Formats: sequence, C-alpha cells, structure tokens
Amino acid sequence: MKRFPFAIMAAVLVFSLSACGGGNTAQPPANKPSTETPSTPSTETPSTTAPSGSYDTATAEALFKNTCAGCHGQTLEGAVGPNLQKIGGQLNKDQILEVLNKGKGAMPPGLVKGADAETLAAWLADKK
Repeated sequence: MKRFPFAIMAAVLVFSLSACGGGNTAQPPANKPSTETPSTPSTETPSTTAPSGSYDTATAEALFKNTCAGCHGQTLEGAVGPNLQKIGGQLNKDQILEVLNKGKGAMPPGLVKGADAETLAAWLADKK
C-alpha cells in the first residue's frame, strides 16, 4: 500500500509534463492572402519601434496555442505553468528566447525552435 500514493503522484506528473510538450506536431496556419476585408482592425499590430521587433501575430498566437497553452492557459493566465499575461514587463525578448531554448523549472528545453521561437519570444515580450 505504500506505493499507491507514489503511483498517483507519478501519474499526475507524467500527465502534467506531457500536456506541456505535446503541441510540436501541429503546424501554424499558412499565411494566405485573404480576399476578405477585416471588419475591425487588429489592436495587436506590432510596431516597428517595439523592442521585440516585428512578427506575425496570428502565427505567434497559433504557436502559443499549439505548444504552450496546455501549461500556460489559452489566455496566458497560467495553469501548470506560470501566468504569462505580463511577461514582457519582466523579461525582454532575448531572455524569453533563452527560456524557450534552455527550459526553466518544469519546462523542458526546445519545445519551440528557430524562427518559431523568435516569433513567440517577440510576441511574449510585447505582453506588458
């Protein structure tokens, strides 16, 4: 009977970690030119003077939802992982990129790589 609580804790840990890393197989939507005109302009259009640089907001959001939302919540509110709604006020783009590349705490390294990591880091850096 001593092993029963340990088995439950191990199962919870495995489930939690698998939720964080399961989104690497999904691809962000392709940037296809739209024939429709948007009814309202986006309020999150990146500024060229932003310290995080330019990025495609739709791609960044898709990357987050496919790779990170399992731990950080659909609206960055935090769940298993910390709240990221104002992460740009705490870390700059390079620091966020380092966390993406090297991992931190229970977050494994390399969940997002290359240009996708750059896009995601820039998008998160603008969350202030």
